Amino acid sequence: MNYQPLIERWQGTEMNAWAERLPEQLAKGLSHQRYGDLARWLEALAALPNLEVGERTLNTSRVGATGTEALSVEAHDQLRQTLMGLHPWRKGPFELFDVHIDTEWRSDWKWERLAESIAPLTGRRVLDVGCGSGYHCWRMAGAGAREVIGIDPTPLFIVQFWALQKYLLQDHVWVVPAGIEDVPAALKAFDTVFSMGVLYHRRSPMDHLIELRDCLRPGGELVLETLVIEGEAGEVLVPEGRYARMGNVWFLPSCATLEGWLRKVGFVNPQVIDVSNTSTDEQRSTDWMTFHSLANFLDPEDPSKSIEGYPAPRRAIVTANAPGKWQPL
Repeated sequence: MNYQPLIERWQGTEMNAWAERLPEQLAKGLSHQRYGDLARWLEALAALPNLEVGERTLNTSRVGATGTEALSVEAHDQLRQTLMGLHPWRKGPFELFDVHIDTEWRSDWKWERLAESIAPLTGRRVLDVGCGSGYHCWRMAGAGAREVIGIDPTPLFIVQFWALQKYLLQDHVWVVPAGIEDVPAALKAFDTVFSMGVLYHRRSPMDHLIELRDCLRPGGELVLETLVIEGEAGEVLVPEGRYARMGNVWFLPSCATLEGWLRKVGFVNPQVIDVSNTSTDEQRSTDWMTFHSLANFLDPEDPSKSIEGYPAPRRAIVTANAPGKWQPL
């Protein structure tokens, strides 16, 4: 997991402030003292076989790589078992040499809901906040982005990214062990910023929106996906205790409220581009994520409600622009 090329790429550019901080963030985010399972995950990463890649695919539902020839049954089983050592796999799907990593989330469905409604990513520098193992990062690269930076504080997801990167080999796609609070303040260096599945985990949604705004160049685009409720402007659900068995869900606004929040912190042109109820086909347990998933979080007698009696998960995708006029670099 060598980040030195990224540091060198950023030095002397508008990303220099982050380049200076990155070594400290890497040491903290990949600390063996803090994360006791990290050694085991790194062993799995090191055990991945060296395989000759024939084709890489970044713009299909299963991001992945195929070989120049079919793997033997033994080699296929070894690759699958080694990748399974990085369980659980949350965001995907991926396919490496005919090994289908059937992740908990069909993240490709979310991509299909937004891909045609956002500003084209060709030539853009993109930030993906809370990216997991980087599924959407590769889809962004497949859509033409010139540089994609994913951030996620979970070290398992970082190791999963590097396992995939071993075969995908995209030198303009990176996933960094960091959160949005680790991005230098007012960096204003990204053309597009994605925040998907993060806002409702933040105690202060306004502060999160300001952090996202300050990552963007003038006129840059925010693509925000979050849990919402049905309702009018000003309506917000603040769950008492857990929501869908998640303990860190703070605010679920209506779409009109969310648009108002965006305008209040200075974004312009907020637009709801999709609203969808999350189904148990989109988020579910699989062999690659064997823990409880959405079906276990809903009322078994009434799946329109969470197990706690709140409205079942409903997600909106909203775009908005930072103030100013965007100019391509």
